[in-house]
Amino acid sequence: MAQDDPPDEWSTRERLMWEAYRSGEWCEDVPELRGTALRHLLVTAPSPHRGCQARLWLRGAHITGELDLAEVTVAGSVRLDRCSFDATPRLDNAHLDAAFELRACTMPGLSLVGARVAHECEITACTVTGTVDLRSLTVGNRLSLTDTALHPPHGKAALDAQSVEVGEDFWASALDCTGAVLLNSARIQDVLVLRGTRISGDAGLRAPELTVGGGLFMDSGFTGTGQINLYGASIGGSIRMEDCQLAGPGTGPGAYALLMCAAEVGGDIWSGHGLVVHGPVILSDTSVRGSVFFKGARFDVSSTMPSTDAALNASRLRVGGDLNCRDGFIAQGMINLRDSRFGGSALFEGAELNALNGQPALNANGVETGGALLCTGFTVHGRISLINVTVRSRVCLDDAVLDTPADESALSFLGSSTATLSLRMREAPAGVIDLRHSKIGLLEDAPAAWPTGMILDGAAYDSLHPALPARERLPWLGRDPAGFVPQPYEQLAATYRRQGQDADARAVLVARHRRMRRTLPPPARLWSLLQDATVGYGYRPLRAVWLLLCLLTTGTACFAVWPPMAVGDGTPPPFQPAIYTLDLLLPLVDLGQERSYAPSGMMQWSAVALIGTGWLLATTVAAGATRVLRRN
Repeated sequence: MAQDDPPDEWSTRERLMWEAYRSGEWCEDVPELRGTALRHLLVTAPSPHRGCQARLWLRGAHITGELDLAEVTVAGSVRLDRCSFDATPRLDNAHLDAAFELRACTMPGLSLVGARVAHECEITACTVTGTVDLRSLTVGNRLSLTDTALHPPHGKAALDAQSVEVGEDFWASALDCTGAVLLNSARIQDVLVLRGTRISGDAGLRAPELTVGGGLFMDSGFTGTGQINLYGASIGGSIRMEDCQLAGPGTGPGAYALLMCAAEVGGDIWSGHGLVVHGPVILSDTSVRGSVFFKGARFDVSSTMPSTDAALNASRLRVGGDLNCRDGFIAQGMINLRDSRFGGSALFEGAELNALNGQPALNANGVETGGALLCTGFTVHGRISLINVTVRSRVCLDDAVLDTPADESALSFLGSSTATLSLRMREAPAGVIDLRHSKIGLLEDAPAAWPTGMILDGAAYDSLHPALPARERLPWLGRDPAGFVPQPYEQLAATYRRQGQDADARAVLVARHRRMRRTLPPPARLWSLLQDATVGYGYRPLRAVWLLLCLLTTGTACFAVWPPMAVGDGTPPPFQPAIYTLDLLLPLVDLGQERSYAPSGMMQWSAVALIGTGWLLATTVAAGATRVLRRN
């Protein structure tokens, strides 16, 4: 038998395949072929007819027995269209120097473990009732599993492509899998496309340490009912998840819907409207060079996770641009952004956040943004925690609704700093807003939306808007659940003083002492009342002047009618009622009248009253003046 002739025992139909291979034409009139005949053809590789290219293009054949091409080198391209297999084709460690294509084929499985395909490897519109095993497969150009249905036995993986290497794109759009898809440590030079793919089963998509040079597309109807594991993945371009539905399996620790911890994304994460996730989404320690868009997305752990897991756990997330959760974003469960960094802004305008199991609705403790934190018009059922936050631009809660029970925390802005904090909410929160030890450039609010409880101890701000007079702003300071705290009064007074409103500053400081008076024991309270009545705690010194004038006038009139008697052996100076009264009123001042004349009868008690009043008045004035000078 010549090398270019088929074996003698081959059937007529198998000989037709032989000749079609040599001429490079489609072989379509062979309904049934042996797998061993196919192997012999590809191993023997007869030379092509003159002017032709040898290749196996086979259509509509049923392959009986096993097609075993393990460790075989195939020179020409292999394309099988609408063929069926009795057994799993095996090409483990095979070398295919051209393209390999299975289109609309039916088979119980497929094994290409360790194989090398120089050009395209396409498994398109096929139906596989077992596992497609592509572990360590190397493809020079494109790898495609588009429109393929993989339905392995229960508990088996549908697609095992661990450590696969693809020189260009990996297309698996409209893939229908009822088992796990494994892409552990896979390396794809360009894009990974999973548009419209359906993955069911608890195992889901496992792709830890996945490397994609371009983008990852899980959009256009992508559905995953198991866990999507992208731990440590490196995506050079963007991740797109529009019109995507994810449902994590079961309950309990570790049962997530999407895990993308410690990942790197060179572009954006796009979701937009249509992203619905039932189960936790974990983006902790991930770095995104662009922005993260969750506009109109819905994250829900209310039914699938009755534990304390967050709906979105993005702690220590690093984003070069914005975090965009605008336009109808809904979360049933906590949004955890703890210690995250955003080069742009964090946007929650028009969002709705719902806390579960006593957790915060939004936990952004330690967050830093290069732009703003905008929560305009959003609704929160639960508390917001913004402790130790640094926002370069503004924190805005205008037209927001903070729904928390009375006396519970609605917003904690403890130890945080921002250029502008705007609290012009749609309605007054029943809960407490805590601004302790915060640093704010401009604090904007609306009297109609002042919360029932507000903690301002240690808060520092440069200015307030609207610029209300002190009598209208003072009720704002009396809402601390702990009662009287002096620092907020000092801060408000300092703000008025910087703006040149000294009268308002004094009114605030007087109100501070009056409020503090309620906390003092009775003797100190009486002394405080005396300082208030006489000199306004040192901030209203004209009161002392008028009081002195009144006492001086009264005393002068009385002593003019009932003059005292001269005392002593010498000649007393002429009696002057006004000077005598002034000598009684001013302690430590000797005008010569008091020691030269002594009143008698009822006028003695008048003199004692003037002396005592003078001492009290002088002491009060000195205390008030000392307090003002110390503050200045």
